[in-house]
Amino acid sequence: QVQLVESGGGLVQAGGSLRLSCAASERTFSTVAMAWFRQAPGKEREFVAGIGWITSNPYYKDSVKGRFTISSDKAKNMIYLQMNSLKPEDTAVYYCAAGNDALGLTLKLERFFRSWGQGTQVTVSS
Repeated sequence: QVQLVESGGGLVQAGGSLRLSCAASERTFSTVAMAWFRQAPGKEREFVAGIGWITSNPYYKDSVKGRFTISSDKAKNMIYLQMNSLKPEDTAVYYCAAGNDALGLTLKLERFFRSWGQGTQVTVSS
């Protein structure tokens, strides 16, 4: 499995920005999808944004469209999540995930992703 390490979380005021990074230990031929999920206290983990590793097509949760941007750097085996206009409801632990089924991007379901990072805390104060 691919090892994933997230960084870039922190505390920010509402309206502020953060950039999350995810470093993958290697690129396997089976990895076709990368994504960011988040889990707020007392809630289930949810899809935030994803990107096709070959196509670079982005996918977003409706509530973050226009505020978050996912990108990738294939040469460095990295993906990023630029988060702007942050809201208190964006507060959560953010996880990076990798999968070998592109359905995970269109269906936005975590069961299609096999590798997970440890998560990074994002806290947005009001």
